[in-house]
Amino acid sequence: MNPVRLGRSDVLVSPICLGTMTFGEQVSERDAFAIMDRALERGVNFWDTAEMYAVPARAETYGATETIIGRWLAARPGARAQVVLASKVAGPSRGMPWIREGKGMTAADIIASCEGSLRRLQTEVIDLYQIHWPERHVPAFGNLYYDPAKEVTQTSIHEQLQTLAQLVQQGKVRAVGLSNETPYGVHEFVRLAEQYGLPRVASVQNPYCLINRSWDNAMDETCDRLGVGLLAYSPLGVGLLTGKYDQSGLTGPAAPQGTRLSYPSVQKQRWGRPEALEAARHYNALAREHGLTPTQLALAFCYRSWRVASTIIGVTSVAQLDENLDAWGVQLSEEVLTQIDALRWKYRDPGQ
Repeated sequence: MNPVRLGRSDVLVSPICLGTMTFGEQVSERDAFAIMDRALERGVNFWDTAEMYAVPARAETYGATETIIGRWLAARPGARAQVVLASKVAGPSRGMPWIREGKGMTAADIIASCEGSLRRLQTEVIDLYQIHWPERHVPAFGNLYYDPAKEVTQTSIHEQLQTLAQLVQQGKVRAVGLSNETPYGVHEFVRLAEQYGLPRVASVQNPYCLINRSWDNAMDETCDRLGVGLLAYSPLGVGLLTGKYDQSGLTGPAAPQGTRLSYPSVQKQRWGRPEALEAARHYNALAREHGLTPTQLALAFCYRSWRVASTIIGVTSVAQLDENLDAWGVQLSEEVLTQIDALRWKYRDPGQ
C-alpha cells in the first residue's frame, strides 16, 4: 500500500486506517494490543480514535479507547514514530454530559479536550486533530434535513479554527480535520484558513459505503476541488455489508451477538433501519453472484474509489483485520460497478 497525503498537509498515511472505537467496549485491552500489533505488521500506520470512545458511548468508557492506545504505545518503544495518530474533539453534547458541562464546543473546550487526549494517548502530539461533529446544527447521524430553527451555535467557525491554530503553533497538533461535515462547513473552514492564514483542513471523516453514498452528492466535488481528503468510516455499514445479518436480521435468537448492531441503542439509529438491511442484502447478493464475499465487495468499493483518501476499518479480532486487509487486492469490474450504481438508484442511501 503506497502512502497517501491527507489533503495539502504534510501528513502521509496508509490508505487503510485502523478504527479503534470498539477498544474498551467490544474489544478487551489484550485483544486491542494484538490487533494494533498485527495492523502495524501488515503496513497500516494510521490509527483513528476520539475522546468520546469507546462506543456505544457511556460515561464509564469515556476515554477508554485512547487510554488503551496510550498503554500500547508506552509498552512499545519506537512505535509512536511509526504510527500516525488521529483523534477528535467531541462536538456539542448529544446526550453525553460526561464529556463536558456546557452544551456547545468553546475554544476552552477544544483546548481541554486536546490536552486530555494527549495525556491518555501518552504522546506529545496528535498528527490529525478533528472536530467530531460540527458545533453548529447540521443534518447528521441519521437526520436528513437542515432546520435553521434548531441553530444554537455559540462559537464561530473562525474562532474554532483560531483555537486549532493555537494547538498547531504549540506543537500539540500537526494537522486539522473535520468529521460529519457538510459542503458549507468545508468551504467555510477552507475560506477562513486561506483568508486569515490559519491551518487548512486536511480531511473530512464522513460515512461512506454502499448503503450510504450521500458523499457523492456535493461533498465529492467540494472536497476534490478544495483538495480535502475523505476518511471513509463505516465502509461495511456497521456489519450489514458483511452478510452476517442476511438470514437472521438484527434481532432474535439467530442474530449475531456481541456486535455493534446487537446494542439496542445502535438498532434505533440509521444502520438499524429495515431499509438499510434490505438494501444491504441486495449488495451482498451481488457480491456472491460475482464470486466475491460481501465484505470484499463493500471494501473494494471504498478502497478503489478516487473519492477516498483512506478507509477506516473497525474490527473486533485479528481474524477480522486480516480479512479486511486481504480485500485490498480485490478489483471490481466495470460490470460490477454498473450494477452497484443500479442498486443505488433503486435503494438510494438508507444508511444516511
